[in-house]
Amino acid sequence: MSVESAYAEVERLTRREARNFAYGIMVLPRPKRQAIAAIYAFARRVDDIADGELPLEEKRSGLEALRTALDAGSEEPMLVALADARSRYAIPDHALHALVDGGLQDTEQDRYADFAALDAYCRLVAGAVGVACVAVYGSEDAGRAETLGVALQLINIVRDVRADWELRRVYLPQDELAAYGVTEDDIAAGRVSAEWRALMAFQASRARAYLDEGLGLLETLDSRSAACVSTFAGLYRATLDRIEARGFDIFDGSLRLSPLTKLRIVGAGLLR
Repeated sequence: MSVESAYAEVERLTRREARNFAYGIMVLPRPKRQAIAAIYAFARRVDDIADGELPLEEKRSGLEALRTALDAGSEEPMLVALADARSRYAIPDHALHALVDGGLQDTEQDRYADFAALDAYCRLVAGAVGVACVAVYGSEDAGRAETLGVALQLINIVRDVRADWELRRVYLPQDELAAYGVTEDDIAAGRVSAEWRALMAFQASRARAYLDEGLGLLETLDSRSAACVSTFAGLYRATLDRIEARGFDIFDGSLRLSPLTKLRIVGAGLLR
């Protein structure tokens, strides 16, 4: 498969499967947009394997095979596109391998005792995406890029409590559930109590703190890369705003942003 065809495939995947991501990268120059789409497609493949219905051992072997293919090469479109992106930008190998490590962790661990353990996990599955992408944007501020990735993952965790429960996973730290008097039975029942709202308000506050710190990255980016990152952050912040406005009832109904809202956020990113 040609490189151009491979990029076309990962861009189609991004538009189909990651609408928020697609809105963010639309403001980038084409070469950077293609490279970011290739990184997304790789991360998506890791997620699809880790979250799929295969037996655990087959998931783990599939993830290890994906790790091997990073270095060995492949004619598979996603890997062709990613190989070209890696040849043009200094995408660090360790970030891509960390994504695989995060996928493997999802096959081995479904509860987190405290935030330190959760933070370490988030750095694998989302911080690593930030570190991979920042090389494409053209900044050396990998630390803030990692922090921003963690922030977005924390917002995902707030949004996806129900979906994660259906995968038999609870990413909310166990000690914090206990401290706020929330049980896993409450999650199973979709119980939006005063205790639940207090717990989730704390989660949201921490996610915002990470987001604010990570957005220091914008100071190191060119205008179009900054617009892209600002759009990502704006979309996630708007999602968190919507969750808060609903009193943290994330159990019933869609939390998706409308296309008009997304376009307004893209515009704000371009005008910042």
